[in-house]
Amino acid sequence: MKYTARVWCFGNDVDTDAIIPARYLNTADHLELAKHCMEDADPEFPSKVQPGDILVAGKNFGCGSSREHAPICIKAAGVSCVVAQSFARIFYRNAINIGLPILECPEGIEKIQEGSTIEVDIDQGVICDLNTGKTYAATPFPAFMQQIIDQGGLIEYVREKVKPVE
Repeated sequence: MKYTARVWCFGNDVDTDAIIPARYLNTADHLELAKHCMEDADPEFPSKVQPGDILVAGKNFGCGSSREHAPICIKAAGVSCVVAQSFARIFYRNAINIGLPILECPEGIEKIQEGSTIEVDIDQGVICDLNTGKTYAATPFPAFMQQIIDQGGLIEYVREKVKPVE
């Protein structure tokens, strides 16, 4: 699967409180959470993000609390995928479990500028900055993890696997 869209850039150690501030965790409504996505890191982000946009971040994205609200609000805000130098392990699994495509790209992506347009090839693990022509190698998912994302998350994946044969 490929995504081509505008980039929003964030730095290192973006924690789950910056992704979705704890003061909004009194709701499970995904669209309500999306209204506050990344607002502590960039107060204008929730009003400016467009469906399909891509987040690019530094090291340790999603550190902090293990709340699954963080990847949920990113996905509900319409972000197509997240590319970071590295992810906190619990955020990584939570993102996969809710069907949010993420890629680790350890080198080079810090050169991508906010507002640039990039193409992310999830299957091949290739990121291309269409403004500069530079290409970066990411780590693609193992096949079973890609299947979970393709199904929309772990629950849908399991439903498909246990569906009675007709």
